[in-house]
Order: sequence, then structure tokens, then C-alpha cells
Amino acid sequence: MQPVISVDTKKKELIGNFKNHGSEYCKKKNPTKVLDHDFPIKELGKVVPYGIFDISRNEGFVNLGISHDTAEFAVESIMRWWQTLGNNTYPYAQKLYITSDNGGSNGSRVKLWKKQLQEFANISGLEVHVSHFPSGTSKWNKIEHRMFCFISKNWRGRPLISVETVIQLISNTSTEKGLKIICVEDKNHYELGTKVTDRELAEINMTKDSFHGDWNYAIAPKKK
Repeated sequence: MQPVISVDTKKKELIGNFKNHGSEYCKKKNPTKVLDHDFPIKELGKVVPYGIFDISRNEGFVNLGISHDTAEFAVESIMRWWQTLGNNTYPYAQKLYITSDNGGSNGSRVKLWKKQLQEFANISGLEVHVSHFPSGTSKWNKIEHRMFCFISKNWRGRPLISVETVIQLISNTSTEKGLKIICVEDKNHYELGTKVTDRELAEINMTKDSFHGDWNYAIAPKKK
């Protein structure tokens, strides 16, 4: 069996005692008190949840970054999913199929995304197939309505006061259909503006599909 995953970055969240949209039950006349502004607290920062959703198993993995949302971070998140869940679940896999949006850190025009996928393919030994949804159709990506929406419901009305709180709330997200999620913290720092030359791009072992090859392509491991 070959794994099929849906990936995306959930919106960045401020860490601190800020208002979180939604409502939560509490004792009468004893509401949760939060700050009256949403200016970032430098000492606490923000978190960047990058999600991987295993479509056939209804199983999620969230790599919680504290740095920038870059292509390097996106592929590192996929690598962590593979090392934590994928490799054990699919020990005989030869291919990995990824569906993603057409923009952001995993966009079809992002050269660094493809370069990092080549490194992932080399390390994992998997042939990576990618399909990007056309612009304006990101809601078709299954991770949006089968994982991220339930995370948002689970933490609604609760201030995200620490990274540990975010990890706990994401990890405790479940549904009647058996959704399970693992969340880990990524303490790495990811630099913005990393350039990939045309020569480096040409060295990627990539095959474009005949149908919209810019959106559908495969990256195979390089032979040593």
C-alpha cells in the first residue's frame, strides 16, 4: 500500500493570553479574562502549525514551528511525519503521493520546495508524486475539512497561553469517525529568502505529468 497525504500550513497563532474566537463553557459570572489587544508578545512569539493528513487512515500529524513558514520547514514536517508514523505504517512503500495548495511554502512555483523534496526522496528512498490544487480551490484539500477544522473547534474560546498548551489542544483533537493527531514542537530556525539557482533546479530528478505538468510532477531518488 502506498501512502497518500494532504498537507498545508494552518494560519500562524499568537502565543499569549489573547482572545480566541468561539465560546467555551465556564462558571456563571466567571468568564475567562484575556488581554484587550492582540499585539504580539516578543518573549512568547508565534507558532506555525504545518499539518500532514493521512487520508486513508484518518490520521494527522502537526509539526509546530516557532520560526518562519518556509519550504524547508514544510519538507522537514513531512520528513518528521515519515519518521514518526509513515515509515512504520507503510514499511513496503515505494511511492508517496502528496496533495497541496498551489501557494505558500509548498507552492508549485517554489523552487526550494522541489529541492527539499529531492533531499527527502534521497533519504527516504520514496518516489514523491505531488499534485497542487488550482488557485482558489484550496478548500478541496482534504486536510482543511477533515483535520484543521476540528482543531479549530477543539480550541475555540481557549487562549493559547503557551506552546505546550497548543500541543496539548491539537493532540487532544478527535472526532466520532476516529481522527487521531500527533503534534510535536519544531525548535529549528528557518531562514527566509533562501535562493535556488536554475542549475540546482535542473539537477532535480523530476518528471512532469502530461496533464498540467507544473502542478503535477514526480521527484525520484537520485542514484548514488
